[in-house]
Amino acid sequence: MKTISDFNFNSKKALIRVDFNVPLDENFNVTDTSRIVAAKPTIDKILADGGSVILMSHLGRPKGKEDKYSLKHILKTVSEVIGVDVKFASDCIGEVAETAAKNLQPKEVLVLENLRYYTEEEAGNVDFAKKLASLGDIYVNDAFGTAHRAHASTAIIAQFFPNSKCFGLLMEKEITSLNKVLKDSEKPVTAVLGGSKVSTKITIIENILDKVDHMIIGGGMTFTFIKALGGNVGDSICELDKLDLALEILNKAKQKHVHIHIPVDVVAANSFSNDAKTQIVDVSHIPDGWQGLDAGPKSLENFKEVIMNSKTILWNGPLGVFEMENFANGTITLGKYIAESTANGAFSLVGGGDSVSAVKQFGLEDKVSYVSTGGGAMLEMLEGRILPGIAAILD
Repeated sequence: MKTISDFNFNSKKALIRVDFNVPLDENFNVTDTSRIVAAKPTIDKILADGGSVILMSHLGRPKGKEDKYSLKHILKTVSEVIGVDVKFASDCIGEVAETAAKNLQPKEVLVLENLRYYTEEEAGNVDFAKKLASLGDIYVNDAFGTAHRAHASTAIIAQFFPNSKCFGLLMEKEITSLNKVLKDSEKPVTAVLGGSKVSTKITIIENILDKVDHMIIGGGMTFTFIKALGGNVGDSICELDKLDLALEILNKAKQKHVHIHIPVDVVAANSFSNDAKTQIVDVSHIPDGWQGLDAGPKSLENFKEVIMNSKTILWNGPLGVFEMENFANGTITLGKYIAESTANGAFSLVGGGDSVSAVKQFGLEDKVSYVSTGGGAMLEMLEGRILPGIAAILD
C-alpha cells in the first residue's frame, strides 16, 4: 500500500483528491470543519517536503455551474485550518486551471473549482480525468468518503500516474482501521449494528459473521427479529417481509458460533414523539398502540458485559431514536461503555452516519479509537466490496 510517506514531494506538485463536501449555512459559512481538518496532515507533509498542493473536491450536487456550490465559499476556512493563504482556480480543467497550476510555487496551495460542475466527473470520463491529471506530478487520493464511487477524480485519474500515485494519511488510517476489524482483529470481536431496517444491513451482517464473536442488534431492527421469534412488537417499526431473513441470520450465526444479543427490554412510547408517555416493557410483550424507541436498562446491562469483554468493537447504528432526548439514553450509554472498553485497551471503530453523529453529539469522538469519515464507503467495505478509489491506487 503506497502512501505519501513513500514519496518526497520536494519541487513536486501533488494533485490531491480531498472530500471537502462540507456543510454551509445560508451565509456560506462552513458549519463543520472536520473533513478539512482530516486532510490537514497529508497537506502538511507535502508542504514540509517543499512540494505544492493542488486540491480537488466536489461540493453538493450542482446542476451545472451553480454559484451556491462554488468551492470559493470554503477558501477562508481552508486557509484558516491549513495555516496557508490558499489560492483558487475558478475552473478545474482548461486554461484557468492549467495557468494556476503552472504558476504554483513550492509550499503553496491551490483549490480547484467544484469537480461536479462537469457531468464528466460522475460519469468517470477518461478525457476529463486526463485533463485533471495534467495539472500535477503525483496523484494522492485522500478522499475516503468518495472512494466507493468510480468517478473521474477518484478512480479513473490514477491510470495517468502509473508510478506516482498513493494514498494520503487519512485514507491510510481509514483502510488500516477497517482492516483491524475485518482482517487483523484481536478477539473477542463485537459488532454493534443499529438502525431501523434489517434490509439495509443484511449484506454487512452476512459478510462479518465470519469475523465476529458477538453481534449486538439494536434500534428498529430489533423488532423484526423479535416478531420473527414470535414476540408481540405493538406498533414498533417492523419489516414483515423480512421475518424469514431474520430467522435465517440467527440460524447462520448459531452455525458459526456467533453470539447474537438482542434487547430484552425497551423504552416504549405511545406515540413517535419526545413528549410521548413512556414505559419500560419486555421486548416481546409491547402493548398494541405502543412502540419501542430505545433499549431498556436490562438490555444495556447485558450489552455492557459483552462490550467490556471485547478486544475489537465495531459500532454502526444507534440503539434508539437518539435525536429525541427521551430516547437517547441507550445510545449514550452504549457509547460510554465503548469508550470505557477502549480506555481499557480495546480497539473501537465507529462509522456510518448516525453513529458518527451520535459520538460527536455526545462528546465521545476522542474516546474511541477511530471515527470513520466515510459513511457509504465504510459500509461498502464492511459488505466486502472492493472500492474503486482504493483499487485504482493498489492496481
